[in-house]
Amino acid sequence: MSVHDDLTSSQRCLDDLYRSLGRLEKQLGSGGLEMRRVRMDADHLRESLALLREAASGPAAAARPELVTISDTPYDISLWTDSDDEGLGARDRHAP
Repeated sequence: MSVHDDLTSSQRCLDDLYRSLGRLEKQLGSGGLEMRRVRMDADHLRESLALLREAASGPAAAARPELVTISDTPYDISLWTDSDDEGLGARDRHAP
């Protein structure tokens, strides 16, 4: 399945969940803490799915990030002559 098909299928399942929650609310009432919490979770799922759909349809979704090759050769030691060892203090001083 493509990403679009999976998102559409997820949206259908979420719509089914909303219909089921509506039936449960009629039977149990919507004032209870548990029902409000489940409804809020379903709302968060709907928002998250919408964000996922936007991210999947954007131009950045199709483009892969450019890979950067890092050389295995050691760095020039002269790059660090004016710096201290992090967390260890300066070479010529002692810790308090």
